[in-house]
Amino acid sequence: MLNKRKELIPLIGFMAFAGVGATSAALYFLFTKNDVILNKTNNPEPWERVDPSKPQKLITINQKWRPVEELELVKKLTK
Repeated sequence: MLNKRKELIPLIGFMAFAGVGATSAALYFLFTKNDVILNKTNNPEPWERVDPSKPQKLITINQKWRPVEELELVKKLTK
């Protein structure tokens, strides 16, 4: 089919590149980001284990994390 229609070769190339890129991005976020979970039964509250000093975005520019005092007080009272 590609011998008869040579104009489809770039289209197939771009579609293959997009598929490989989407799959690799999904696997990257699945194995490197700790806010993505597969099994909710072992860890029902995954947001408690997220390290606030480690950026969770793909690109972080000039972002500093400071704890909110009211939330820390509520967290201490509920534990």
